[in-house]
Amino acid sequence: MAKTTDHLGRPIVVVTGIGIITSLGVGRKDNWDALSAGRSGIHEIKRFPTDELKTRICGMVDFLGSSDKGPAALTYEMAETTAIEALSEAGLDGGDFGGPLFLAAPPVELSWRDRFDLYKMSAEDAGYRRLMAGAARPEAARYFETTQFGSIADRLADRFGTKGLPITLSTACASGATAIQLGVEAIRRGEADRALAIGTDGSATAEALIRFSLLSALSMRNDEPEKASRPFSKDRDGFVLAEGSATLVLESLESAGARGAEILGVLRGCGEKADDFHRTRSKPDGSPAIAAVRAALADSGLDDTGIDYVNAHGTSTPENDKMEHLSLSTVFGERMRSIPISSNKSMIGHTLSAAGAIEAAFSLITMREGVIPPTINYDNPDPAIELDVVPNVKRPADVRTVLSNSFGFGGQNACLVMAREPA
Repeated sequence: MAKTTDHLGRPIVVVTGIGIITSLGVGRKDNWDALSAGRSGIHEIKRFPTDELKTRICGMVDFLGSSDKGPAALTYEMAETTAIEALSEAGLDGGDFGGPLFLAAPPVELSWRDRFDLYKMSAEDAGYRRLMAGAARPEAARYFETTQFGSIADRLADRFGTKGLPITLSTACASGATAIQLGVEAIRRGEADRALAIGTDGSATAEALIRFSLLSALSMRNDEPEKASRPFSKDRDGFVLAEGSATLVLESLESAGARGAEILGVLRGCGEKADDFHRTRSKPDGSPAIAAVRAALADSGLDDTGIDYVNAHGTSTPENDKMEHLSLSTVFGERMRSIPISSNKSMIGHTLSAAGAIEAAFSLITMREGVIPPTINYDNPDPAIELDVVPNVKRPADVRTVLSNSFGFGGQNACLVMAREPA
């Protein structure tokens, strides 16, 4: 019988199902075809007026039924849709999953449309008091769920028959990777044979654009949306806000083997490290990111020679790209110049809570397809960042292992090491 435990005697965790939605489309095939072709999903915003906004572009998901029904509705629909795809591929019952759910989702708040509706429900007062009076009316009960952080996970748990209390987490841009890590750890501890890890984010609202603009974090290349996200380029000027979702069905190798499931990849290692430097900025010396990469390598049983490709965090912000280069160069030394590294965000934008899960999914497909997606819009190399970014055109490659980075606001850093096959 094949070995089912890793170098530390823990159950080997594999992936048996993948589901994806981004601004490139719905489903794994459409997304991969577009991503590997170097096609951008970033476009002009049509969902709400942008006349007074500095940034008027986004990687929004505008083609689902809930796209115009507020962030909570869209966040749920994308999670449900990707979970259906992943469970179908895994060959599992879509209503009786039987394992825990770990959901990465954005913080919730009432949409402006809902706030106006509540305001109209009452004429008792003005301003905030009028809003609260409207919220107290019986007909306002339908808005309650949209303000509860765990409501989306509860609905997904009921929909798919997951086991135990569903976990909802928000660790900024690392959320999707953190959800996967929690699933891996639950299986390794023997608490479950399988777990559902979902990263989803439909919160590209006017408020979000304004907030990130105030941080000077967003690109303002409004005239050429598809060229706005340009990770590692000298003329990068900020990230592009986006929406999306990805679901991974995680399973112990023993469980997957017993039911004859196809193995799509292996989660070999997870590493995380908090950064206490600043609420949004990364520590200039890159030490927390360095520690997260090293922790993931140690957890996987690999050293710095064991990685074939890096799926970069690659946000296209001046500071974050510089910090990621510093951290990787510190860990991998001179070898980093020859390790291919590319950023999916150059095409899909930054999907925030969903990013770590989406990029993990693309990393697994990269290994299976033998093709590395490009970093598009790389026309002006930054001499201070010496990396092989797979510029502009996809590259055939025998990729056996991938490091996927997620370095988030608020000091959240999480890295995943994945392999094509069990060791």
